[in-house]
Amino acid sequence: MHTLWRLLEQIILFVFVGFEASIRGRAPPSKARSVFRRRRALNIRPFSSCHRVVSYANMFLRSRAAVARIALPRSTPSARALSSRASLVLDRLGLLTTSGEHFGVYDGEWKGSGPLMVSQCPSTGEVLGRVRSATAQELDQLLDKSEEAFKFWRGVPAPKRGEVVRQIREALANKADALGSLISLEMGKIKTEGVGEVREFIDICDFAVGLSRRMNGEYVASERPGHSILEVPNPLGVVGVLTAFNFPCAVHGWNLALSMTAGNATIWKPAPSTPLIAVAVTKIIAEILEQNQLPGAIASLAVGGSDIGSALVDSSRIPLISFTGSENVGRQVGQKVAGRFGKSILELGGNNATIIMPDADLSLAIPAVCFGAIGTAGQRCTSTRRLYLHAKIADEFLSRLTSMYKSIKPGDPLVSETIYGPVHGQKALQVYSSAIERLRTNGAEVVTGGRKYELEGSLKDGFFVEPTIAVPKSPQDDVWQNEMFAPILNVAVFDELQQAIEWNNAVPQGLSSSLWTRDLRHMGTFIGPHGSDCGIANINVGTSGAEIGAAFGGNKSTGWGRESGGDAWKQYVRWSACTINFGDTLELAQGVQFNS
Repeated sequence: MHTLWRLLEQIILFVFVGFEASIRGRAPPSKARSVFRRRRALNIRPFSSCHRVVSYANMFLRSRAAVARIALPRSTPSARALSSRASLVLDRLGLLTTSGEHFGVYDGEWKGSGPLMVSQCPSTGEVLGRVRSATAQELDQLLDKSEEAFKFWRGVPAPKRGEVVRQIREALANKADALGSLISLEMGKIKTEGVGEVREFIDICDFAVGLSRRMNGEYVASERPGHSILEVPNPLGVVGVLTAFNFPCAVHGWNLALSMTAGNATIWKPAPSTPLIAVAVTKIIAEILEQNQLPGAIASLAVGGSDIGSALVDSSRIPLISFTGSENVGRQVGQKVAGRFGKSILELGGNNATIIMPDADLSLAIPAVCFGAIGTAGQRCTSTRRLYLHAKIADEFLSRLTSMYKSIKPGDPLVSETIYGPVHGQKALQVYSSAIERLRTNGAEVVTGGRKYELEGSLKDGFFVEPTIAVPKSPQDDVWQNEMFAPILNVAVFDELQQAIEWNNAVPQGLSSSLWTRDLRHMGTFIGPHGSDCGIANINVGTSGAEIGAAFGGNKSTGWGRESGGDAWKQYVRWSACTINFGDTLELAQGVQFNS
């Protein structure tokens, strides 16, 4: 009978501990075993097994009663006073916690003991969460692990590396809608753009998987008999990727997919204001690496501020830095990396222009310009900043575009009908306000917009600004020279295409440009040696919305970098020219004779 009571005691204790653990998010078996071990170690001997069963049963019932009063509210969103819209998005990706804090460092294990990076929703102003950043010591450890991971990963055949990238692609696709919603929530772009950004990551993974069987060098004919020359690509090392807030997911994807396929380890340092999407994406990638029993430091994460970014840029252990951000910071990054003989890919300012010829299809050009200027609330690198209208259609075009602007209503970017959301936060609002003030100070006519929206309800604390069209006094005014990273479009009128091309090329930046015409001669001029000097020169397509198939990047102060498709992968490898003598004589190049 004693044995039966003892068995019943163990069953009830296991149920009780399991029930308690399920409330608190812990695994029950080890705790139950530890209870028995502690009881034996301390020589605790209750009166009998029967008494113990009754005691444990009472504990179980008290726990159930407590759950209704205490446990459940602690695990609900109301514990942090999050809105239901935010709670639902975070919960879908496992980011809804009672504390609201997350680790922001990953190198095979999650950690972080540096300052907290705050994630604020630009639509409502609410704090979505806080992410613990890396310390200098943690970054050193991460670099150690990244180097170790690289030494392993570079020996894995490229097609097998591609298979891992394919699995990452599938995992991202399974959570594309949830990730897109998180981008809308944390960055502020509308939902369709958020999902589209995740789609870019998915698409570049597809590209990289195919590339994993086609990362070819070249066979070069030798002038010497019995010789061949090969140009051979090999993995480069550890790649540092520093991304900006406006594309918190896709730009990392452009780099990671190519870098992984090339055999490198990658360290991602996201923008301080978009840490949650970085944590969510890294969790997905980490799970795939773990499933394949691969080092997590193949794809590391280091959330942090400018100190962490500077440490990565300065480190001679990182042969390639990819940086997306402002021209001012990019100039410093380029100089520092070049100073240590590293390589850099710079994606910087984009003061992009669209030229409208009189034969353009205005039914296509007007909405294209509108999207180019206000998509992502004017915060794309490729956003349309300058509009050059031919005199014959200038009045009509500007009138119709202004009407379209005035019809736009701001809204919650998570709502499918919304086509215009907030700027990213207080700093972005200041950029917008300063740009408007500068335009007015310089005598520009503000045709429409120029103010902050005063909204009500849940969006009253959001950062919503009116999309703006302005006409500066002169096409030579200084206001044209600087990128205004806001939904502001400056307009000028021209008479001849060559005049508009000169204006297009007269700024320091050279990222994207666009010409609208049906004339084949104008098309040829625009994309030829006498045309646009930008890295992107589109015909009858807006300045924004590039696909991943072609390499992405600009010229001049935009940085000369290339990412994504095309031959961009060649920057993520080191190249060796290998001359092979398979003959029986020693032949020297250029006919040199050396007979000892």
